[in-house]
Amino acid sequence: MAEIIRGRKEQIIDAAAKLFKEKGYNASSMRDLAQTMGMEASSLYSHIKSKEEILESICFGMADKFLTAIKEVNDIYFNAEEKLRMAIRNHVQIITSHPDHSAMFIKEWRGLTEPKLSKFKELRDKYEHEFRVILEDGENEDVFDRVDKKFATLTILSAVNWINEWYHSDGAMTPDEIAKKLSDFIMGGLCK
Repeated sequence: MAEIIRGRKEQIIDAAAKLFKEKGYNASSMRDLAQTMGMEASSLYSHIKSKEEILESICFGMADKFLTAIKEVNDIYFNAEEKLRMAIRNHVQIITSHPDHSAMFIKEWRGLTEPKLSKFKELRDKYEHEFRVILEDGENEDVFDRVDKKFATLTILSAVNWINEWYHSDGAMTPDEIAKKLSDFIMGGLCK
């Protein structure tokens, strides 16, 4: 029975992510979600306490995916260029595999309230730090030019996050092709 409830909760979260991406988190209500799910609002509350619980679940779930992926990259010894290419590829894979959840993670995290908002910002900062480590490694290996690492990290993340706005699974490029093109472009600005 617990598995059925957990499965239903995941279905609700997935439907909410899609609804929130289309309509916006603030403009969507639990009543809208219940209607989307074909259920009564009161039934919805037996699975989910609040709209913010859904946002928390999505944002922290995505943060966990991103942090796990970047830590795996930084735990493997490769040169900095290979690490950065892997980190970009992993990021693109996560975004393209979870487009609705990614939209919430990228755009709607500001809807979190304290103390969850501060915790989310800490996780986001940890993720950015892992990219700065790669850039620092590249400078130390004399592969990358010296750059403002915060600016470079935010530029890289902006580029890969923008994919969420235009990517379609039936589009002209696969996620791997997108990652390669982005990596090549970014390396053109970093490599000596």
